[in-house]
Amino acid sequence: MSDLQEKITELKKLMKSTGIDAEEELRLLEAKIIVQLETENTWKRVELARHPERPYALDYINRIFDNFIELHGDRCFGDDSSIVCGIGTLNGRPVTVLANQKGRTLKENVFRNHGMANPEGYRKALRLAKQAEKFGRPVVTFVDTSGAYPGLGAEERGIGEAIARNLREFSQLRTPIVCIIIGEGGSGGALGLCVGDKIYMLENAVYSVISPEGCASILLRDAGRAKDAAAMLRITSNDLLSFKIINGIIKEPEGGAHTNPDKAADLIKETLVKELDELCSRSPAVLVRYRNQKIRKAGRWAESH
Repeated sequence: MSDLQEKITELKKLMKSTGIDAEEELRLLEAKIIVQLETENTWKRVELARHPERPYALDYINRIFDNFIELHGDRCFGDDSSIVCGIGTLNGRPVTVLANQKGRTLKENVFRNHGMANPEGYRKALRLAKQAEKFGRPVVTFVDTSGAYPGLGAEERGIGEAIARNLREFSQLRTPIVCIIIGEGGSGGALGLCVGDKIYMLENAVYSVISPEGCASILLRDAGRAKDAAAMLRITSNDLLSFKIINGIIKEPEGGAHTNPDKAADLIKETLVKELDELCSRSPAVLVRYRNQKIRKAGRWAESH
């Protein structure tokens, strides 16, 4: 960055002293600075999303909901601790909460599988979502995962099918769904809990089809160019809002959510209360219709003839 700025200063001096026309070269150097600034800003967001002290789902759940009771098991294979599901109350309203959960210590990360869910985690989430639909409870999801677990056992038990089924079932669920991306929203692992009527991102969260490191390895052939890949992927909350993938951005305390978890939780709670008040006033049929319209409008495509 400093090298480019020095070159721009030298070029301006040269243009002034000699009268040489170097406007095109000057524009190219200034464009490079803009690209580098965007790259650095994006990577700062990635680092904040991965900050070791950043609040995880249970940190928010315990601050936002009253009388939270965790429920376990998918009634098919077992329980997955990387996805937390349960029932609580939000300002007196019963809600079902589904969340990716990471660990903060080595022992917790082993227990939580670093927040990477197996098929039984997504099936547990779907079981609780269907229960919420049956009893008329709205669903709140907290998304924070680098992706679904890519292990052999997960593949053998149908991780792809489990995520795909969640996408289909959540799109048709006849109860309000509000999704909050609180840290990393990685690939299909995030999508399995991120189909809803309203999707919000915390200011410093990220949401992408692949991790910056994975993208750099595959497309740029250099894992060391993760910063460049992050900027190319357009993964920040501002990017996703401009694409109309999300409905809004929840501001974080200055310096990131980890600097004041209580304040961050209050801001999330405020958004949830407002959105659930509105969504719960609508009929289930209207919710499903508008939810599907929103999904179909996401992204752009072109047909060749």
